[in-house]
Amino acid sequence: MSPTALVPTILTFIAIVCVGAVARSFGVLRREDARGINAVIIYVGLPAFIFRAVHAAALRVDLIFVVLIAWAVFAVMAGLGFAAARILRLPRTIAGGFILVVALGNTGYIGYPIIQAVLGANALPEAIFYDVFGTVVALVLVGMLIAQRFGDSAEARVNPLRELALFPALWALLLALALRPVAIPNVVGNGLDLLASMVAPLVMLSVGISLRFSTMRRDAVAVSVVSVLRLVVAPAIALAIGLVVLGRGVPLRVTTLEAGMPAMMLTLVIGDRFGLDSDFIASSIFVTTALCAVTLPLIAVLALR
Repeated sequence: MSPTALVPTILTFIAIVCVGAVARSFGVLRREDARGINAVIIYVGLPAFIFRAVHAAALRVDLIFVVLIAWAVFAVMAGLGFAAARILRLPRTIAGGFILVVALGNTGYIGYPIIQAVLGANALPEAIFYDVFGTVVALVLVGMLIAQRFGDSAEARVNPLRELALFPALWALLLALALRPVAIPNVVGNGLDLLASMVAPLVMLSVGISLRFSTMRRDAVAVSVVSVLRLVVAPAIALAIGLVVLGRGVPLRVTTLEAGMPAMMLTLVIGDRFGLDSDFIASSIFVTTALCAVTLPLIAVLALR
């Protein structure tokens, strides 16, 4: 698939965001409805997608290097996010969200369909390992602590290991690995495919419900900095590390594309839970998702060379 063919896919995502925003403005959906949608994504759609992709996939030892690069990119971007938040003198609750959206990309909900579209289904194991063992584990073990540190919520201290153990995506991955020798009946597989197909549309709908355009104007400078760091700097770091560790090939292409994904959807869920500025996070997700229609095709061209 040509990298430029990604543009219609991304524009479709943006259109669904707009549908959510319009539905909210007319009172058809409320901001509180996003929590129910997020629960369906986390506990139903995403586990189904991961199980289907991993169950029949060919796994290799070099997937560990994909995970290590994911963590390296997260660490560097979190540090850059913290420094930029200090320089911009962001309020505490915005600063916490700023660090999260800079450090964590949407490597699952948007990353999976993009990787599949550009590199094919055979590249999905790399994308899933980058997402689950890299992005998701980083969110739970470190991102939640950042959100708790900067948020206004009175919620008791989290236990990162407990949160990780209860995360459905991880269980879906482990179950898929355990059942690899077992053939999945067609009726079950078709049901899982149907559940998996709803992930990306529901994510974008949830973003639209949460979006406030007034916040985008208020935080234009901070959102612009997020966009540069997330969409340009992060994939450049992944490419530089990957060339040394992985060399040319599919794993390098996957890690570079995954690192360049827009801001992670789950940061909105975590931000709301711990009292970060959810409006700022939603604005960052929307803007970076819109801009990735330009940046991801460019990254794909560089990664495929």
